[in-house]
Amino acid sequence: MQRAICLAKRGHFTTSPNPRVGCVIALNGEIVGEGFHKKAGQGHAEVHALKQAGSKAKGATAYVTLEPCSHFGLTPPCAEALIKAQVSHVIAAMVDPNPKVSGRGLELLAAAGITTQFGLLEQDAIALNPGFIQLMTKKLPYVRCKLAASLDGKTAMASGESQWITSPDARADVQRLRAQSCAVICGAESVIFDDARMNVRWDALGTLKNSYAEADVRQPVRIIIDGKNRLTPDLAIFKTTSKILLIRHAIEKSQTWPHFVEQVTISKAVDSEYVDLSLLLAYLAQQGLNDILIESGAKLAGAFINANLVDELVLYQAPKLIGSDGKSLVSMPTIIKLSEAKILDIRDVRMVGKDIRITAKFSQ
Repeated sequence: MQRAICLAKRGHFTTSPNPRVGCVIALNGEIVGEGFHKKAGQGHAEVHALKQAGSKAKGATAYVTLEPCSHFGLTPPCAEALIKAQVSHVIAAMVDPNPKVSGRGLELLAAAGITTQFGLLEQDAIALNPGFIQLMTKKLPYVRCKLAASLDGKTAMASGESQWITSPDARADVQRLRAQSCAVICGAESVIFDDARMNVRWDALGTLKNSYAEADVRQPVRIIIDGKNRLTPDLAIFKTTSKILLIRHAIEKSQTWPHFVEQVTISKAVDSEYVDLSLLLAYLAQQGLNDILIESGAKLAGAFINANLVDELVLYQAPKLIGSDGKSLVSMPTIIKLSEAKILDIRDVRMVGKDIRITAKFSQ
């Protein structure tokens, strides 16, 4: 199962929005077949492993990180493929949270006389697919917020100058965060001020280029919150052709937008001039976007955090001091007491180049 989990990780930057899944088939203590799910619409992990195992799959044990599917999607059910191959035993790390499966795959296998188990290295398997699991269980995407600051918590000079606070290594790491995400959210102000493209830049992916072809790394949907309709088609973000959603209160009809741009109206929050962020996330979930990265300025990041809509924070801190006149990390003016502070559980701290990367989960 450890090998199956390692295989699943090979789809980390390509499978989304499908789950990352690995499968190992073993006979008499030896691996005879293995595979992983690479991309939506392509063969599942079990299919690749069975193809490699061939006739040796008969009587073998299949170790799979996620319960084999039992329904027809873009590909046939994997449970039926395992039955047809006449494996004798199937061990799943976890039951599929998808209501279309959720135990039915294991039931189908058991009805065919195949013995089944689940729960082996379950937590490792859960960690593979936070977005997929959250969408299936809560009908919401998993939201990750990326922030970058100096050691004294400043994101830019008072003038707005911010390029670059963090090191090239940290910025390459952010490219990997984008590459693993279904979508990236930013605000119109950031796009206009930085003339940002918000796409995954292949030349900045570093060592990832040794393991993936450029065509396999999917560009995330770029979501720009532009409630005041300030964006114009001449900006750099509209020069690259991956999909863009412009989130607005009203459709802009006076501009001609590229074919990959879609305008979406989201209502204002109650007693506010801004987009209702809860409604936005619900809309993205309906579109099947389950793993979201927020890259924005202090106001939008603070609004998401203040509304308890962020699951995970990734903070890069550079070994620099900017001073009191610099721009702050997040803006949450409604927090006026220490007892109202947002509490985080730090899960990982490591060096990325010369910078510190802190990964933390918000306490519920």
